[in-house]
Amino acid sequence: MNFITALGSQDFLQNALFAGLLASLAAGLVGPYVVVRRIGYLAGGIAHTVLAGMGIAYFMGASPLVGAFISAILAALLIGYISLKGFDQEDTVIGALWAIGMATGILFISQTPGYKVDLMSYLFGNLLLVPADAIGTLAWMVGGLALVLLVVHRPLTAVIFDEEFARLRGVPVKTLYLLLLVLVAITVVLLLQAVGLIMVLALLSLPAALAGHHARSLGMMIVIASLAAMAFTTGGLALSWQFDLPAGATIVLVAGIAYLVSLIWRSARGGLRR
Repeated sequence: MNFITALGSQDFLQNALFAGLLASLAAGLVGPYVVVRRIGYLAGGIAHTVLAGMGIAYFMGASPLVGAFISAILAALLIGYISLKGFDQEDTVIGALWAIGMATGILFISQTPGYKVDLMSYLFGNLLLVPADAIGTLAWMVGGLALVLLVVHRPLTAVIFDEEFARLRGVPVKTLYLLLLVLVAITVVLLLQAVGLIMVLALLSLPAALAGHHARSLGMMIVIASLAAMAFTTGGLALSWQFDLPAGATIVLVAGIAYLVSLIWRSARGGLRR
């Protein structure tokens, strides 16, 4: 059964597509800020500390996603504090948090009595397991994310392009920077089901980086990144269904190939112009 036919008859595949599109929209909205501000390594640190919260929540009998949200936001604030304070060896500290988060999550999950949760679904995602009742929650969260970004877009744009000028204009630079990291944390959790912890950073950054090749403004970059992320998710899901491949890895592979093609095309055009 091909993807289009299956999509019309299989509810779980429809849920997977809707969830993937919503998660991709979140990535397209937040990713450009991450790419322009060049905080991909901070986003990676946030993403990989999430497993600690998931493991602790699972050990305590709570929802792993609740633990993911709590740990992601706490990690965002902690990493933001470290970044703002300009500690020596900042990258080493963030790398340590990254490793500690992953290790803590695995240890708590391993010590949980009874059925052991499938770590692979957290690490690499599984869109096909998204329940129908999660779609509405996901939609509300993405809508809230979009609303917050709409409100703070102008001052946040000033911060990511020229922090010093924004500070002189009275913009609350530190507050907006921490808010951006919290929004990144929320996006990481939204992307968790789609591509898993390991590949969250790829879907957060690749569509935005591709959009940066073609956009002349941050607003246009957000539009292109959102459309690209949704296209990658749809295409990756279709290919994974058609050829029986892991959905998360296929989505990221499609995004990666598209980015490389765009990069080569841009470089070739630049060479021709010279």
